[in-house]
Amino acid sequence: MMAKTGTAHARLIGPMRFEVESGSGHTVALDVSADDGGENSAPTPMEMLLVALAGCTGMDVISILYKQRQDVTGYEIAVHGTRADEHPKVFTDITVEHVVSGHGVNPEFVRRAVELSETKYCSVSAMLGKTAQITTTFRVLEA
Repeated sequence: MMAKTGTAHARLIGPMRFEVESGSGHTVALDVSADDGGENSAPTPMEMLLVALAGCTGMDVISILYKQRQDVTGYEIAVHGTRADEHPKVFTDITVEHVVSGHGVNPEFVRRAVELSETKYCSVSAMLGKTAQITTTFRVLEA
């Protein structure tokens, strides 16, 4: 099996704003705060890492819960990262909270889905886990 590859192309469209196109043809804007010379018109690259983590783990967990025929009516993921004070200011601690709502959703199934995402499937988590301590919690709410 061939290794998957990825590409991105960034084009400057403002003082510090970039339009970035992914290999699959989707675009996203990136910027920084005015304090850093930008216009705060889009997420920062570091914020996008947290966005990617939320999306990656969320897609894993909901896919697993659907396969387990759980009646999920809502699902939210909150991600918070703390960065180092010194450059390269990597994330050192990240918390991920999964909140699953539904009818009779089995908390054990949610726990296992979150665990599988953390330990096996979410490549974003695996990469960020090289520099950050990632702490994960979950809650199940009856809809």
